[in-house]
Amino acid sequence: MADDDSASDERTVIRAGREFEQEYRLDASEAGEFLIALGEQLRDGDELTISDTTDGEAWELPFAFGEPVELELDFDGMGEPELEIELELPGRTDEKAPQID
Repeated sequence: MADDDSASDERTVIRAGREFEQEYRLDASEAGEFLIALGEQLRDGDELTISDTTDGEAWELPFAFGEPVELELDFDGMGEPELEIELELPGRTDEKAPQID
């Protein structure tokens, strides 16, 4: 039985070469906590890891990001006002420049 428990604790790691999308409907305080944790990872390094274990399908998304980071604000004040905040992080490359001989 212990083998079943350890297998359920394993996370699928989302790697380059794969597309992945997940949407969440959260209350504002949960979204705020997520954004604070994300902001701390962006501030403190050049890699971040996002993970989820809530739906029984545990996953982890490690991402090494580069510069510049793109931040877009989109406000629609007509009808039911809506504010969209989009953050786009480019992937970091580990390529080196060629040598000049």
